[in-house]
Amino acid sequence: MIIIIIFFVSINTAMSANKFEFSELTELISESDEEPVWQEDAYTEFGKWMDGWETRRRRSAGHDWAIIALGHRSIIKGFYVDTGYFTGNHAPRFSIQAARLAENVPQTELQPGYEATRRQNFHSTSTEQWTHLRLNLFPDGGIARLRAYGLIIPQKPREFAERIDLVAQQNGGVCEEYSNAHYGHPRNLIKSGNSSSMKDGWETARRLDRPPIIQIDDSGILQFSGSEWAIFRLGYVGTVDTIEVDTAYFRGNFPDSVKVEGTLAPDVANKILNWKIILPTQKLSPNRLHIYTNITWPGPVSHIRIIINPDGGISRFRFWGHPENENFQVN
Repeated sequence: MIIIIIFFVSINTAMSANKFEFSELTELISESDEEPVWQEDAYTEFGKWMDGWETRRRRSAGHDWAIIALGHRSIIKGFYVDTGYFTGNHAPRFSIQAARLAENVPQTELQPGYEATRRQNFHSTSTEQWTHLRLNLFPDGGIARLRAYGLIIPQKPREFAERIDLVAQQNGGVCEEYSNAHYGHPRNLIKSGNSSSMKDGWETARRLDRPPIIQIDDSGILQFSGSEWAIFRLGYVGTVDTIEVDTAYFRGNFPDSVKVEGTLAPDVANKILNWKIILPTQKLSPNRLHIYTNITWPGPVSHIRIIINPDGGISRFRFWGHPENENFQVN
Protein backbone atom coordinates (compact mmCIF):
# COMPACT_ATOMS: atom_id res chain seq x y z
CA MET A 1 0.00 0.00 0.00
CA ILE A 2 1.33 3.43 -0.92
CA ILE A 3 0.92 5.77 2.04
CA ILE A 4 2.76 8.82 0.78
CA ILE A 5 3.81 8.87 -2.86
CA ILE A 6 7.17 10.26 -3.81
CA PHE A 7 7.63 13.83 -4.94
CA PHE A 8 10.29 13.41 -7.58
CA VAL A 9 10.10 16.02 -10.33
CA SER A 10 11.88 18.40 -7.96
CA ILE A 11 15.21 16.66 -8.64
CA ASN A 12 14.74 16.22 -12.35
CA THR A 13 16.49 17.82 -15.28
CA ALA A 14 14.95 19.94 -17.98
CA MET A 15 16.49 18.48 -21.12
CA SER A 16 15.04 20.53 -23.96
CA ALA A 17 12.27 22.89 -24.94
CA ASN A 18 11.36 24.48 -28.22
CA LYS A 19 10.60 27.95 -26.83
CA PHE A 20 11.32 29.86 -23.64
CA GLU A 21 11.41 33.57 -24.24
CA PHE A 22 10.13 35.20 -21.04
CA SER A 23 10.89 32.62 -18.33
CA GLU A 24 13.07 29.52 -18.50
CA LEU A 25 12.03 25.92 -17.99
CA THR A 26 14.15 25.43 -14.88
CA GLU A 27 11.73 27.55 -12.84
CA LEU A 28 8.89 25.18 -13.77
CA ILE A 29 10.53 22.22 -11.99
CA SER A 30 12.39 24.19 -9.35
CA GLU A 31 13.79 21.92 -6.63
CA SER A 32 12.35 24.17 -3.95
CA ASP A 33 8.91 23.38 -2.54
CA GLU A 34 8.21 27.12 -2.48
CA GLU A 35 5.23 28.44 -4.38
CA PRO A 36 5.72 30.86 -7.29
CA VAL A 37 6.14 34.54 -6.47
CA TRP A 38 5.10 37.78 -8.14
CA GLN A 39 7.67 40.55 -8.65
CA GLU A 40 5.93 43.66 -9.90
CA ASP A 41 8.96 45.43 -11.37
CA ALA A 42 10.93 42.41 -12.66
CA TYR A 43 11.51 42.51 -16.42
CA THR A 44 13.96 40.83 -18.80
CA GLU A 45 15.05 41.83 -22.29
CA PHE A 46 12.09 39.81 -23.60
CA GLY A 47 9.42 41.28 -21.33
CA LYS A 48 7.84 40.66 -17.92
CA TRP A 49 9.66 38.08 -15.77
CA MET A 50 7.43 35.30 -14.50
CA ASP A 51 8.24 32.67 -11.89
CA GLY A 52 7.64 29.65 -14.11
CA TRP A 53 7.93 28.70 -17.77
CA GLU A 54 6.47 31.12 -20.32
CA THR A 55 6.89 30.91 -24.08
CA ARG A 56 6.63 33.68 -26.65
CA ARG A 57 3.32 34.36 -28.37
CA ARG A 58 3.32 31.78 -31.13
CA ARG A 59 3.21 33.20 -34.66
CA SER A 60 3.98 29.94 -36.49
CA ALA A 61 2.38 26.53 -36.95
CA GLY A 62 2.41 23.98 -34.13
CA HIS A 63 2.50 24.25 -30.34
CA ASP A 64 5.11 24.58 -27.60
CA TRP A 65 6.57 21.66 -25.65
CA ALA A 66 9.33 20.64 -23.23
CA ILE A 67 11.00 17.31 -22.48
CA ILE A 68 11.93 16.59 -18.86
CA ALA A 69 14.14 13.75 -17.63
CA LEU A 70 12.84 12.21 -14.43
CA GLY A 71 15.30 11.78 -11.59
CA HIS A 72 14.64 8.02 -11.54
CA ARG A 73 12.69 5.37 -13.43
CA SER A 74 9.22 5.65 -11.92
CA ILE A 75 5.59 4.60 -11.94
CA ILE A 76 3.63 7.84 -12.16
CA LYS A 77 0.55 8.23 -9.97
CA GLY A 78 -0.41 11.84 -10.52
CA PHE A 79 0.46 15.40 -11.47
CA TYR A 80 0.07 18.86 -9.97
CA VAL A 81 -0.03 21.95 -12.19
CA ASP A 82 0.05 25.51 -10.86
CA THR A 83 -0.58 28.55 -13.09
CA GLY A 84 0.07 30.98 -10.23
CA TYR A 85 0.20 34.64 -11.40
CA PHE A 86 -0.15 33.65 -15.06
CA THR A 87 -3.45 35.51 -15.39
CA GLY A 88 -3.44 36.97 -18.90
CA ASN A 89 -0.70 34.73 -20.22
CA HIS A 90 -1.41 31.18 -19.00
CA ALA A 91 -1.46 28.27 -21.43
CA PRO A 92 -5.14 27.63 -22.29
CA ARG A 93 -4.61 23.87 -22.56
CA PHE A 94 -1.86 21.34 -21.87
CA SER A 95 -1.10 17.62 -21.98
CA ILE A 96 1.59 15.34 -20.57
CA GLN A 97 3.17 12.38 -22.34
CA ALA A 98 5.68 9.92 -20.92
CA ALA A 99 8.65 8.17 -22.53
CA ARG A 100 7.67 6.37 -25.73
CA LEU A 101 5.14 9.24 -25.90
CA ALA A 102 2.24 7.44 -24.25
CA GLU A 103 -0.32 9.98 -23.07
CA ASN A 104 -0.60 10.35 -19.27
CA VAL A 105 -2.79 13.46 -19.26
CA PRO A 106 -4.80 14.12 -22.44
CA GLN A 107 -5.24 17.64 -23.79
CA THR A 108 -6.90 19.44 -20.88
CA GLU A 109 -8.05 22.99 -20.30
CA LEU A 110 -6.02 25.04 -17.82
CA GLN A 111 -7.34 27.85 -15.63
CA PRO A 112 -5.64 31.25 -15.19
CA GLY A 113 -3.31 31.87 -12.28
CA TYR A 114 -5.72 33.57 -9.90
CA GLU A 115 -5.74 32.22 -6.35
CA ALA A 116 -9.09 30.49 -6.78
CA THR A 117 -8.24 28.70 -10.04
CA ARG A 118 -4.46 28.26 -10.26
CA ARG A 119 -3.99 24.80 -8.67
CA GLN A 120 -5.02 21.62 -10.49
CA ASN A 121 -4.33 17.96 -9.74
CA PHE A 122 -4.49 15.06 -12.18
CA HIS A 123 -4.54 11.33 -11.44
CA SER A 124 -2.64 8.81 -13.57
CA THR A 125 -3.75 5.17 -13.86
CA SER A 126 -0.65 4.03 -15.74
CA THR A 127 1.29 1.14 -14.19
CA GLU A 128 4.19 1.36 -16.65
CA GLN A 129 7.64 2.62 -15.75
CA TRP A 130 8.82 5.89 -17.29
CA THR A 131 12.04 7.88 -17.47
CA HIS A 132 10.96 11.05 -19.32
CA LEU A 133 7.99 13.38 -19.62
CA ARG A 134 6.92 15.68 -22.43
CA LEU A 135 4.85 18.70 -21.41
CA ASN A 136 2.79 20.18 -24.25
CA LEU A 137 1.28 23.68 -24.22
CA PHE A 138 -1.55 24.33 -26.67
CA PRO A 139 -0.61 26.55 -28.36
CA ASP A 140 1.66 28.64 -26.09
CA GLY A 141 1.67 30.54 -22.80
CA GLY A 142 2.91 29.88 -19.29
CA ILE A 143 2.79 27.51 -16.33
CA ALA A 144 4.35 28.30 -12.95
CA ARG A 145 4.98 24.83 -11.53
CA LEU A 146 4.77 21.18 -12.58
CA ARG A 147 5.06 18.35 -10.08
CA ALA A 148 4.89 14.61 -10.78
CA TYR A 149 4.14 12.07 -8.06
CA GLY A 150 4.76 8.34 -8.06
CA LEU A 151 6.89 5.38 -7.10
CA ILE A 152 10.61 5.31 -7.80
CA ILE A 153 11.74 1.96 -9.20
CA PRO A 154 15.40 1.55 -8.18
CA GLN A 155 18.07 -0.27 -10.08
CA LYS A 156 18.71 -3.70 -8.57
CA PRO A 157 22.04 -4.13 -6.78
CA ARG A 158 24.63 -5.81 -8.98
CA GLU A 159 24.77 -8.62 -6.42
CA PHE A 160 23.22 -9.31 -3.04
CA ALA A 161 26.48 -8.52 -1.27
CA GLU A 162 26.68 -4.99 -2.70
CA ARG A 163 26.69 -2.31 0.00
CA ILE A 164 24.14 0.44 -0.65
CA ASP A 165 22.23 3.17 1.16
CA LEU A 166 19.13 1.10 1.94
CA VAL A 167 16.89 4.10 2.69
CA ALA A 168 17.99 6.38 -0.18
CA GLN A 169 15.23 7.70 -2.40
CA GLN A 170 17.12 6.54 -5.46
CA ASN A 171 17.11 3.00 -4.01
CA GLY A 172 13.37 3.05 -3.34
CA GLY A 173 13.23 4.42 0.21
CA VAL A 174 10.00 6.20 1.18
CA CYS A 175 8.99 8.40 4.11
CA GLU A 176 5.70 6.89 5.27
CA GLU A 177 4.84 8.78 8.46
CA TYR A 178 6.19 11.60 10.63
CA SER A 179 5.29 13.61 13.71
CA ASN A 180 6.06 17.13 12.50
CA ALA A 181 7.28 18.82 9.31
CA HIS A 182 6.73 22.49 10.09
CA TYR A 183 9.74 23.88 8.21
CA GLY A 184 10.89 20.97 6.02
CA HIS A 185 9.64 17.51 5.08
CA PRO A 186 11.56 14.42 6.30
CA ARG A 187 11.50 13.02 2.74
CA ASN A 188 14.34 15.48 2.08
CA LEU A 189 16.62 13.41 4.33
CA ILE A 190 16.90 10.58 1.79
CA LYS A 191 17.45 12.70 -1.33
CA SER A 192 20.66 12.18 -3.27
CA GLY A 193 23.62 14.47 -2.75
CA ASN A 194 24.29 16.97 0.00
CA SER A 195 21.64 19.42 1.13
CA SER A 196 21.68 22.91 -0.37
CA SER A 197 20.27 24.77 2.66
CA MET A 198 18.11 24.32 5.75
CA LYS A 199 14.95 24.24 3.64
CA ASP A 200 16.40 21.19 1.85
CA GLY A 201 16.32 19.16 5.09
CA TRP A 202 13.84 18.11 7.77
CA GLU A 203 13.06 20.68 10.47
CA THR A 204 10.28 20.56 13.05
CA ALA A 205 8.62 23.32 15.04
CA ARG A 206 9.83 24.01 18.57
CA ARG A 207 7.96 21.74 20.98
CA LEU A 208 5.58 23.73 23.17
CA ASP A 209 5.87 21.22 26.02
CA ARG A 210 9.56 21.93 26.60
CA PRO A 211 10.33 22.72 30.26
CA PRO A 212 11.01 26.28 31.44
CA ILE A 213 14.41 25.22 32.78
CA ILE A 214 16.45 22.77 30.69
CA GLN A 215 18.20 19.89 32.47
CA ILE A 216 20.94 17.58 31.15
CA ASP A 217 22.33 14.28 32.42
CA ASP A 218 25.95 13.38 33.19
CA SER A 219 26.60 12.46 29.56
CA GLY A 220 25.34 15.82 28.33
CA ILE A 221 22.05 14.51 26.91
CA LEU A 222 19.11 16.85 27.36
CA GLN A 223 16.51 15.48 29.78
CA PHE A 224 13.21 15.94 28.01
CA SER A 225 10.38 13.49 27.49
CA GLY A 226 9.16 14.86 24.17
CA SER A 227 10.61 14.03 20.75
CA GLU A 228 9.85 14.10 17.02
CA TRP A 229 10.08 11.14 14.65
CA ALA A 230 9.88 9.99 11.04
CA ILE A 231 9.27 6.46 9.73
CA PHE A 232 10.85 5.24 6.49
CA ARG A 233 10.29 2.10 4.45
CA LEU A 234 13.61 0.84 3.07
CA GLY A 235 13.91 0.15 -0.63
CA TYR A 236 15.24 -3.31 0.20
CA VAL A 237 15.09 -5.40 3.34
CA GLY A 238 18.66 -5.50 4.59
CA THR A 239 21.20 -5.35 7.40
CA VAL A 240 22.93 -2.12 8.39
CA ASP A 241 26.55 -1.49 9.35
CA THR A 242 26.87 2.32 9.24
CA ILE A 243 24.50 5.24 9.88
CA GLU A 244 25.16 8.85 8.86
CA VAL A 245 23.34 11.86 10.32
CA ASP A 246 24.19 15.23 8.77
CA THR A 247 23.22 18.50 10.50
CA ALA A 248 24.67 20.71 7.75
CA TYR A 249 23.28 24.29 7.91
CA PHE A 250 21.55 23.61 11.23
CA ARG A 251 23.55 25.63 13.75
CA GLY A 252 21.14 27.11 16.29
CA ASN A 253 18.33 24.70 15.56
CA PHE A 254 19.87 21.21 15.43
CA PRO A 255 18.45 18.44 17.66
CA ASP A 256 20.15 17.66 20.95
CA SER A 257 20.28 13.94 20.17
CA VAL A 258 19.19 11.25 17.74
CA LYS A 259 18.14 7.61 18.07
CA VAL A 260 17.33 5.08 15.34
CA GLU A 261 14.99 2.11 15.69
CA GLY A 262 14.09 -0.61 13.21
CA THR A 263 11.71 -3.46 12.57
CA LEU A 264 11.14 -6.28 10.11
CA ALA A 265 7.50 -5.85 9.18
CA PRO A 266 6.74 -6.00 5.44
CA ASP A 267 3.03 -5.65 6.30
CA VAL A 268 2.57 -2.56 8.49
CA ALA A 269 -1.16 -2.11 7.91
CA ASN A 270 -2.04 -2.94 11.51
CA LYS A 271 0.41 -0.31 12.85
CA ILE A 272 1.58 -2.71 15.59
CA LEU A 273 5.35 -2.71 15.13
CA ASN A 274 8.04 -4.28 17.27
CA TRP A 275 10.68 -1.55 17.23
CA LYS A 276 14.24 -2.48 18.22
CA ILE A 277 17.05 -0.03 18.90
CA ILE A 278 19.55 0.03 16.04
CA LEU A 279 21.46 3.13 17.16
CA PRO A 280 21.16 4.18 20.82
CA THR A 281 20.78 7.85 21.73
CA GLN A 282 23.67 9.91 20.36
CA LYS A 283 24.55 13.53 21.12
CA LEU A 284 24.52 15.74 18.02
CA SER A 285 26.59 18.78 17.07
CA PRO A 286 25.71 21.68 14.75
CA ASN A 287 26.58 21.78 11.05
CA ARG A 288 28.42 18.46 11.05
CA LEU A 289 28.34 14.99 9.49
CA HIS A 290 28.05 12.30 12.19
CA ILE A 291 29.08 8.73 11.28
CA TYR A 292 28.07 5.85 13.55
CA THR A 293 29.19 2.22 13.43
CA ASN A 294 28.12 1.26 16.98
CA ILE A 295 25.08 -0.63 15.70
CA THR A 296 23.23 -2.55 18.44
CA TRP A 297 20.88 -4.50 16.13
CA PRO A 298 21.85 -4.77 12.44
CA GLY A 299 18.62 -6.35 11.24
CA PRO A 300 17.35 -7.58 8.86
CA VAL A 301 15.23 -4.42 8.71
CA SER A 302 12.33 -3.34 6.50
CA HIS A 303 11.40 -0.06 8.26
CA ILE A 304 13.29 2.43 10.41
CA ARG A 305 12.21 5.20 12.76
CA ILE A 306 14.46 8.24 13.24
CA ILE A 307 13.82 9.94 16.58
CA ILE A 308 15.21 13.41 17.31
CA ASN A 309 15.09 14.92 20.78
CA PRO A 310 13.47 17.26 21.50
CA ASP A 311 13.04 18.93 18.09
CA GLY A 312 15.06 20.74 15.41
CA GLY A 313 16.47 19.90 12.02
CA ILE A 314 18.81 17.56 10.17
CA SER A 315 19.72 17.75 6.50
CA ARG A 316 20.54 14.18 5.38
CA PHE A 317 20.32 10.61 6.71
CA ARG A 318 22.11 7.55 5.31
CA PHE A 319 21.54 3.89 6.24
CA TRP A 320 24.41 1.89 4.76
CA GLY A 321 24.15 -1.87 4.57
CA HIS A 322 23.54 -4.95 2.45
CA PRO A 323 20.26 -6.07 0.84
CA GLU A 324 18.96 -9.46 1.97
CA ASN A 325 17.87 -10.23 -1.60
CA GLU A 326 17.13 -8.49 -4.89
CA ASN A 327 13.42 -8.01 -4.17
CA PHE A 328 12.44 -4.35 -4.03
CA GLN A 329 9.81 -3.54 -1.39
CA VAL A 330 6.64 -2.32 -3.15
CA ASN A 331 3.69 -1.51 -0.88
